Amino acid sequence: MSNAHRVALVTGCSRAQGIGFEVCRQLGQLGMAVFLTARDSGKAEALASTLRDEGLDVTGHALDISNAESVRSIIEVIGNQHGKLDILVNNATGSAGRNMAPPSTADLDGARQIIEVTLLGTWRITQAAIPLLRKSGHARIVNVSSSAGLHSDPLLGLTGKSKAPPAYGIAKAALNALTARFSDELHEAGIKVNAVCPGFTATFPRMEELGARTVSEGAKGIVWAATLDNTGPSGGFYRDAQLLEW
Repeated sequence: MSNAHRVALVTGCSRAQGIGFEVCRQLGQLGMAVFLTARDSGKAEALASTLRDEGLDVTGHALDISNAESVRSIIEVIGNQHGKLDILVNNATGSAGRNMAPPSTADLDGARQIIEVTLLGTWRITQAAIPLLRKSGHARIVNVSSSAGLHSDPLLGLTGKSKAPPAYGIAKAALNALTARFSDELHEAGIKVNAVCPGFTATFPRMEELGARTVSEGAKGIVWAATLDNTGPSGGFYRDAQLLEW
């Protein structure tokens, strides 16, 4: 599949060391026009400028997926400029912070914020993008998920030994379910929808000392799902292009 004239939108790109930024870089290196988005327009434009200095077609835009008007605005911009969207990477996630309290004592206001962005925000931007994705002919949606939302992960999963903050894991589990439902609905349109876990990735300083993989390695699985050919899978949860039970 040629990448010429393909258009990608990546949410949640606020840091140069983050997964979203690296996904934008790798998609740009494939020759795509990339919309790099973050809630802070200044951060988005600064990061996009860095990638343009590398010779990539990347533009920075403000996007808050928890805000309907912000979502409408970015979709309008893409529609006016390109008339279609080929790839949507839902990378934005609500911050889990250090709230490790069990469900019985968890801060529900904090939980609401995580769920609002991770699940409902992703749902909102995906709904809004579908008309443009249908115009692609070979569109791909990638929901960046986590082992925290799995039943099958014995360490970080929902009942694992080293549990993630409960609202984060629950939101990611719901995101996996949303992935399956969108995949089923959009199958006839040829739109493939998958959830991808980037693995334990060094998105903050010194994480590599703890065994984390590089951000470049973590982003590869997301880019793989974003560039599947027409024989590729849909509706699954993947890490490093390998299907995992969830």
